[in-house]
Parts: sequence; structure tokens; C-alpha cells
Amino acid sequence: MKQTLAAGLVPARHPGALAAAVALTLAAAAAQAAGSVETPANDLDEVVVTGSLIRDPNRDSPSPIVTTDAVELQRAGTPSIEAVLNQMPQFAAAGTAGNGGQGTGAHATLSLRGLGANRNLVLLDGRRLPLADINGVVDINFIPQSIVSGVQTITGGASAVYGSDAMSGVVNFISLKKFEGLSADVQYGASDRGDFGQTNAALSMGSAVANGRGHALVSLGYTKREAVYGRDRPFYEFVTPSSFIGQGTFVPSATNLPNQAAVTALFARYGVTGTVSNALNLGFNDDGTLFTQTGARNYKGPTTGGYAVIGGNVRMPVGPQTVIMNPLNRKSVFTKFDFDLSERVNLYAQAFYVDSTAYTSSGGSLTQFGALTTIPVTNPFIPADLRTLLAARPNATASFTWNGRYVGIPAKAWDESYKVYQVVGGLKGDLGLGDWTWDVYASYDRTDHNQQNYNAVLKSQVQNLLNAADGGASICAGGFNPFGIANSTRISAACRDYMTTTAKSNEALDQKVYQGVVQGSLFKLPAGPVTAAVLLGKRSYGYAFSPDFNLTVANIEAVAPTQPTRGEIAVKEAAVQLNVPILSGAPFAESVEVGAAFRRSDYDTTGGVSSFEGDVRWKPVEGLLLRGGYQRAVRAPNIGELFSATSTTQVAFGTPPAAIGDPCDVRSTARTGANAAQVRALCLAQGIPATVIDVYTFPTTATAGIVQGNPNLQPETAKTFNLGASWQSSSESSWLGGLTASVDFYDIKIDEVISVVPGLSTLSKCYNLDGSNPSFAATNSFCQLLVRDSNGLLQQINTPYLNLGGLRTSGVDLQLGWSAPLGNFGLAKGEGKVFVNTAVTRLQKYEVQTLPNSPFQDFTNTNTIANAATTSGSFPRMKALTSVGVDVGGAVVALRWRYTGAMDDVSRVTTPTNQAVGTKAYSLFDLTGTYSFGERWQLRGGVLNVTDKGPVLVASSQTSTDPSVFDVVGRQYYLGMKYTY
Repeated sequence: MKQTLAAGLVPARHPGALAAAVALTLAAAAAQAAGSVETPANDLDEVVVTGSLIRDPNRDSPSPIVTTDAVELQRAGTPSIEAVLNQMPQFAAAGTAGNGGQGTGAHATLSLRGLGANRNLVLLDGRRLPLADINGVVDINFIPQSIVSGVQTITGGASAVYGSDAMSGVVNFISLKKFEGLSADVQYGASDRGDFGQTNAALSMGSAVANGRGHALVSLGYTKREAVYGRDRPFYEFVTPSSFIGQGTFVPSATNLPNQAAVTALFARYGVTGTVSNALNLGFNDDGTLFTQTGARNYKGPTTGGYAVIGGNVRMPVGPQTVIMNPLNRKSVFTKFDFDLSERVNLYAQAFYVDSTAYTSSGGSLTQFGALTTIPVTNPFIPADLRTLLAARPNATASFTWNGRYVGIPAKAWDESYKVYQVVGGLKGDLGLGDWTWDVYASYDRTDHNQQNYNAVLKSQVQNLLNAADGGASICAGGFNPFGIANSTRISAACRDYMTTTAKSNEALDQKVYQGVVQGSLFKLPAGPVTAAVLLGKRSYGYAFSPDFNLTVANIEAVAPTQPTRGEIAVKEAAVQLNVPILSGAPFAESVEVGAAFRRSDYDTTGGVSSFEGDVRWKPVEGLLLRGGYQRAVRAPNIGELFSATSTTQVAFGTPPAAIGDPCDVRSTARTGANAAQVRALCLAQGIPATVIDVYTFPTTATAGIVQGNPNLQPETAKTFNLGASWQSSSESSWLGGLTASVDFYDIKIDEVISVVPGLSTLSKCYNLDGSNPSFAATNSFCQLLVRDSNGLLQQINTPYLNLGGLRTSGVDLQLGWSAPLGNFGLAKGEGKVFVNTAVTRLQKYEVQTLPNSPFQDFTNTNTIANAATTSGSFPRMKALTSVGVDVGGAVVALRWRYTGAMDDVSRVTTPTNQAVGTKAYSLFDLTGTYSFGERWQLRGGVLNVTDKGPVLVASSQTSTDPSVFDVVGRQYYLGMKYTY
């Protein structure tokens, strides 16, 4: 990794594209990127200063900038760019191949400082990229990797320069610059288990036209990533022990329980001693007998092959069924073109198209959310022992509720298909007034997300089969018998077709951007010219969501009903930036400069908001830069936060007492602790019948979370402060001349945070598990978000978008780089070098305030914060990335160390009286190498996770680990070749 410690400057040609360029060019972009010739930095037209509207190649950045070049991207051995960037300490991994699944879009996203993928801005050559969803995030899968020559990351706020969504920083992808010739690149990698095959290929060509007055480039890219399944990794054998099991279970009604004596007599006949509560879920053995799911009494089923008894309870681990690394297939075309119309005017254009499909799966379908289907007592498949208990109920003829897992139906899976295109066109030139230049452009992009949910179970069809007098045999061959594994797995093809459908939906998003910038010198001061830039722009966003009929009427298991939705947002913006030199060439002041920027944004939804920043840069001596800045930013709510239709999430709370569970469950620590009497009274007030309150158990490990947009949201505001220093050695010593270092402190505070109310926090706060409801009042605002049915079962947790409390985070970044000739070590005299680069982040705090005026909770050094007011996961105190290598004779060999410090489980914060074990420090090592031979060939290869270290248990994670942090694949190998002509 290359650190830009001072200037933060990357030469880059302005983007451009014309369809005619396709006929002129083909080139292998990833290979070309590493070998392309940089445009001279003194050509102002060719300079993009990331984080500034002022194109002064000598201007130092007030914020730390980290540059990752194409060589480092290739060295990571993966075609997923976000996987490379998420290794950097400044990022808290958001959407990845391992956690973007189960029908959620399979997005690959970035989250700087863990503040969420919608609070940092992702750009291509300084311009906005197409949106991936209504929450305003950019899917990194949309960026054709074949055209990326480098990535610059501003790890401080940049809202005044770029807009409100740059609260935590900016990630700017730099496309290929002027390149003439042909290039081809191909790379293949796989795990040493023989899965997770990854192919990345590119072919490109660039050419000068009209005697050098213009340049054209086109790049074709192809990426294929294969899946990894939980069944192929031992770690996942017992992961996510779901209470929905293939045997199926009878769920007693709290208001119509079987007679206790009848239950006791039945289990006594099985040889079970002691009392078996009449309120327990009862499962179905294949011989027609019953068993208690809690306690596993009289259980005769399997304990292997996806079935298990865990903690004395019968469970069906979901992990073996699921896709733990999503497969991806991506094809892309990128082209750009520029042409000098005159000495002062340049025409440029750019276009790209991406066709990307990811496959995700959640395993077998569940009767998880919403109203469960019921079975009438006339159903012919009911086992005789169950009929005995049904007849012993006060209302013996009433239908009963069951739950289970549809093991006879193929896995519930999604295809997430994206077709994305963007077109940019503009003019730039010289105003003829000193060094003043201008640049105007327009862009349009569209994202079509077509989602297909295969094997979606239709509740209405299942209910028809259960209600039929013959069990559904007259509707489809054999009917549907849900009692026991043997019966549940023998669903005929005709019944599978009858019970399922392929549910479809379409999301369409478009973005229009119009922007003009003029910049140059206003006047001269003794220390140098005062420079300025002025921006005027307009942006608009459109959104339309079209679900099919079955998605709109609550007819699909585990999916809440949703409705067609449309929304639009438009914003007009004006910004100004100034740079003022104060001193130059003075003692202890080689240079002192101050900068400022102001942006006014007028949203048609929430009105006008303002962002501003001020910064200072001081070079006391050669090679040393001291920098600092302050920024106030405002982020207006996006389309999803304002207008999104109702959608379902899963709030997994586990089985008590090991996990929080339903706090009203008699097994929970809330019902057995010091406040047990108050919790019991609160549960009664919420509707749990008095007849079952002292035997109440929640039958599953999760419930539904219902999310919906809120058009009454207000903008959130942030204050960002950074202070740092960078140093580059000027020593002539061969030992010290290659030394660079930087250290930066950051502090970010966000108020009026827009977020969904976290589901687990809602439970903790309603039942006073963290001290939020000391009076145990049912009118508590968090308790009002819980919905229970007539039996008291927790049916859903409403998690609406609201302006909640705040976020506070601060920390220190340290970057060091050193290189020295191998000759210093008595090796390879006259050629070669050894190098060391390291980047370390120490998180000082990450605090969340869930509601205004509520206390802040400290999530620092905890993992998997799925219930905090952010979209990110783990927040280790220490995170580092270090590379050590040798460069000699056309060969480069490097060892890379990825380090994540030890963390507490998030339960330390959410349920401090019931903490789970945390994770120890975690290290991964990669060995990579490249070798250039001849003038046109380069071979590269490597071993990732050399020690084959597996994932570690994250107690509060639904999937039992965090695949964004801990490696779920294991040792991988890759080999690549590039040819440049």
C-alpha cells in the first residue's frame, strides 16, 4: 500500500467516452493500470486533486489521503475491490461477499470509520457513481475493475467540497489515463478446498487520434466468483441453531392449552419422568410419537446432517444450508474519449455499462415471520398421539398452529441482477484570464435491479393443502404431510410446484448531475497567490419499486407485504473554496496556508442546509507538514429513509438464558433476575395471558423486524475535527532516505442520526436490561414498538426510520513507510531494495445514543453491532495492515500481515448482565509475488491466509461469526498473467 502523506496528488485524465471509441480500442485494464505512464504533474489539465475543487498541484491536503495503486489491488488476489479496501484500518467492513446475502441485494459497500456506507462518498475520477439502492450507497461491484489504476481515500470529512454524503470521507477511484497500445490480463484463484474459484479477465486498447489532439480508450472486463457453502466448512456445522426444524412442531395456544394431565400421561407412557409443561412446543418423531423441543425429551430424531441437540434443545443449524460467500458474475464495458477542439477547449466523454448478477440463499424456507399457517383437526395426517392432546383442549375442535422448516422444498434463493450504465459528457478549458480554468459537465446513470426469489413458499397454497379433507392429495400428488422428517421430505414434484413460486420485483434508480466549476488565482500575496474555486450544480434522483402480486399481499413465508413505491429528490447546490498563503520561506515557516470552503444545498424535500470547513497547513521545515481542519456537515435523508415501502428484516435474539431471547420467556435472565417481578408485570400488561405467564416460552430464536420510510425526517448534522502531521525524510543516508511517516487524530460527532430503531436495543430498553425503563412502564416508547399476538407471542418489532440520538467516534491513524537498498545488507549490490509499509488505526471511542436525551452507550472494541444506529459491524480497538518485501531484478516478493485486535461481544453493551464471550486478537498472513520478464510480460501469484486460519465464534452474530473480519474461506491461491503491447 502506498501512502500519499503530504500532497495527496494523483495525476489523472478527465473521464470521457464516445461509442465510436469502441472501434478504436481494446486493452487489459488491470494490467495496464500498473504500467501506464503518468501524465506530468505540471500539466494542470491533467491533475485531479482529490478532496479539493482547486486544481493546484502544489496544494497540500488538509486531510490524510491513502493511495492504493493497481499493483496493491492485484496483490490482494481477489476480483472484489471492496475486499481489498476493507483490509485498510480506516474502514469498517459493510457489505461483502460474505454478508450481503439473503435477498438483500448482495451489495459490496464501503464504510469509513464505521459510520455507514451512506455517509461516505464513492467517486470515479471525482464524479458520482450510480446508486445501488434507495439508501444512496454505491455498490463497488458496479466499478469495472479493469479500468481502475488506483484508489484514493480521504479519511476525513469532505462535505463542503463534495456534498453532504461525504461526512466521513471520500473514496475516489482513478480510471486509466492516456494509454496507447494493447494489453491483456487474466487471473485465476481458488481455495485449497477446491471451491471459491475466482476468474478476472480484461482486454483493452488505447490510441491517440488526430495527431495527438485526442485519445480514446475502451476496456472490456469479466469477473466470475464461485460460491462457498456452509456445508463445506466444519465451522458452520452448528451455526445458527434455528428452532424451526424439519420434523415440524405443534405450537400450543396460550388460551387453548392441552390438559396438563393428558400431557403428563402421554409422556409417562414414553417413559419420561417428571412434569412436562403443557405450554411447550412438541415435535413429531417419525414413529408418530411426540418430543419436547425444549429439553429434547423423547427425541428420536437425527443429530447429524443438519440436525442437532444444542443446549438440551432440538435445533436445526442453518449454517450448513447457506451460501457463506456469494457467487458473482460481472461483465463490463468502459470507454472514454477526449478531444482538443482548440488550444483552450477540450471535449470529453465517458460511458460504462455493467451487467452483474449475484446469487444468495438463506437455506430452506421458514414459517418465520407474520401469521403462522394453521392445521384443522380434520387433517388426516395428524399423528394419533397429537390427536389425543388436541382432544384434551378446552376447545377440542379448534385449529392449531404449527411451525417448521420446509425441508422437502429446495433452498430459498435469490438472483440479484443489476444492469447499470452511466454516461458523462462535458467541456473544459482555459478562460484566458491568467490561470483561470473552467469545467462543465452533465451525467446520467440508471440502475435496474431485478430480483428473483426462487422457491418462495406461498402461505395460501400451503393453507389450502392443510385445510383439505384429504390432506391435499386431491390438489397435488400425495398432498402435504408436515409431521416428521420422513413425511416432510417426501413432497411430490407436483406439490412443490403448487406450494412455491418465483417472486419477482424490480427497482429502478436514476441520477442526473449537472455541474460547473471555475477556478484560478484571485490575486497575489507576498507568500503566493490566493486561489479560489466556485461550483454550481444540480442533482436529482428518481426511484420506482415494482413488486409482483404475491409480494404485496403477505402471501410469501418470511416476507412482509410490500407495495409499489415511487420517490424523487432534487437538490441545487453552490460551493466556494479558498486557499490563502500566509507565510513562505520564513524561519520555521517554509509555508503556512489556510483554506476554507462553504456549500449551500437546497433540497426539495427538507429545504436548505449548509456545510462549511476551515483548515490550516504548516510546513515548519522541509519534509514536515502539520495539518488540521474543522468541518460542519449536514446530510439530508435519502430516498429510502423517506419513501421506502414496508420491508422485513430478521431480528435474531437467540434462546435464553444463553442469549437475550424474548425477555418474557421464563428461561430468560430478565424473568429470573433481580427485577423478575417487574418484568412479569410488564409482560402481562403487554398481553401475555395470565394463564401462561409463568410457563411462557417463545418457540423460536428470532422474529420479524418491520422497516418503513418516514417522510417527516429531518437532516442529520456532523462536526468533524482532524489534526495531524506527515514527514518525509530528506536525509541522504541510504538507511534513512526512504523513511516516511504520518499520524492523524480524528473526531466525528453526528446528531439527529437517521436510522432504524435497532431491534435488539428495543428489547433491552423496553425491559430495562440496560437501565432505560426503570419504572417498567408498558407506555415506554421502546415497548410501544413491540407487537404481540393473542397468545402473547412476539410477532414483530417495528424498526422505523427516525431521527434518533447521535454517534461519536474518534481515533488515531499511524502510517509508516521505509525502504532501503539491498546493498545495505550486503545483498544484490547496485540493485534492488527492501521495503516496509504499515498502517495502524487505534479507535479511541465509538459511542451511540439511541434516542435524544438518552445516555450514550460505548460500543468501542465490540463486534457485530447489528443493533446500533449504523450499518457497520465490528469496531476493534486496534487494526493494522503491514507489508514487508523485497524488490530485485524484476521480481517483487511481499509478506502481508492483517491484524485485528481482541474484541468484547456486543452483549457487553446491550445486555451487560448477560455478557457473552468476546474474540481474541486475529492475524492473517498473505505471501505474494510478481515477476516481470521480457519487455511485455508479467507473472504474479500468491497465497492468501498462508496459515489457513479459520473464523472465530462471534456469540451475538446470527451467523456465529463476522465474515467481514474473520476469514470463512481459508487458504487461497491465485495466479495471474498480463501482456502489454
